[in-house]
Amino acid sequence: MLHNPKEELLFPTLSEEELERLQAHGQELSLTDGEAIFHEGDPTYQFYVVLEGEVRVTKVVNGDVQILAIHERGQFTGELSMLTGAPALATARSCGASRVLAIDPDTFKQILAECSQGASVILAAMAGRAREVEFQMQQQEKLAALGRLSAGLAHELNNPAAAGNRAAQQLRDAIAAIQTRLLKLCEDLFPASQRQALVTLQQDALGYLAAAPRLAPLDQSDREDALTDWLDDHAIADGWKLAPTLVSGGINATQLDKLAPQLTPDALAEGLSWLAETLTLAGLVNEVEQSTSRIAQLVKAIKSYSYMDQAALKDIDLHEGLENTLTILNHKLKYGITVHREYDPAVPRICAYGSELNQVWTNLIDNAVYAMGGKGDLTVRTTIDHDQVLVAIADTGTGIPPDIQSRIFEPFFTTKGVGEGSGLGLDIVRRIIVNRHHGDIRVTSKPGETCFQIWLPIQPPATNQG
Repeated sequence: MLHNPKEELLFPTLSEEELERLQAHGQELSLTDGEAIFHEGDPTYQFYVVLEGEVRVTKVVNGDVQILAIHERGQFTGELSMLTGAPALATARSCGASRVLAIDPDTFKQILAECSQGASVILAAMAGRAREVEFQMQQQEKLAALGRLSAGLAHELNNPAAAGNRAAQQLRDAIAAIQTRLLKLCEDLFPASQRQALVTLQQDALGYLAAAPRLAPLDQSDREDALTDWLDDHAIADGWKLAPTLVSGGINATQLDKLAPQLTPDALAEGLSWLAETLTLAGLVNEVEQSTSRIAQLVKAIKSYSYMDQAALKDIDLHEGLENTLTILNHKLKYGITVHREYDPAVPRICAYGSELNQVWTNLIDNAVYAMGGKGDLTVRTTIDHDQVLVAIADTGTGIPPDIQSRIFEPFFTTKGVGEGSGLGLDIVRRIIVNRHHGDIRVTSKPGETCFQIWLPIQPPATNQG
């Protein structure tokens, strides 16, 4: 079993001897399910040690209730604010029936003054929790600022992307008109019948280029070599330069064999140069158009991914959210990961917190990429399971060792190296799925096959209580 020093520091368990010593200084309380022992913002509150059952500690962050900890027997609630007289930073409620030991602040200060081993453990944990809450608040502020920046950036990018796309389309029409007019200006070199033959070949080549077929490197090289030989045989200067461009338009020796008898040698050389330049310009326009379209696609994905300017709880399309996440993470997927989509078209829209579910997909897919070392197969599957929707994300990575599978959803637990993971990703996933959406999440794993299964209710989740 692996141990997490950070988790043990923040959430230590007092020994039975220490519990017995503390019981002489406090009052035992029996709590019912959901009963609060203190609320966030309370000006004063007591120190509590769990004797039986569980106590859940939550905090409201940006309007959402987040679970900070669930304390079991031997664990305790309370932060440095209790010693300094500051308001409580969180809310504590009983999970089911429980018993706690309540110790008032003055008595608790006397206990700490005794400098026992238990007191030092408690003080260290309280200091660590205060730092952790401050860190989390800073992270939330950073995320909120990033969200505002993303919204502004998306708006600013969308306008030039749309303008660039319109310009590329207009440029394509203008180039086509100019190229045709250039041929008409050369009537001595290209009589009407010859112009028509070149224009026909040009239109076929532009259509082929627009379809953008991707040839295997060896096939591409063979076609270029064959066309270079044809151009050399017909005394076309710099044929090796023209060949790659002509091949990109799908032009081959058979087509040129039909064209050559219709033109004089000079007209053939000029006509092929004109054709190559036409394809080069069209290729550049295609690149501009594809680039601006890609920017527009990313902007749309970002806006949909974060659900900018939309209510948090709304009817959403799970497939759209998954696709937006895959688009956002494409830079990590495109160099060695094959994505398999197995979407059930019968899956209905569900009422959910869309941006939070997208955080879930992001964390799970990002973890899968890490587990596969950037190379492997990623499968994203959806289906209906009675009154729930099942989303499964599977990878062919190294797998999760059996002895830690039960701990992967614990706060601060991580198997990644220092600086590579905070241990909060799967804890966030669990909180969003289980606490926010009243769903369920399970994992099965062995080397070469890990699958996270997420069940979400089709009906809207109930409002969370602090």
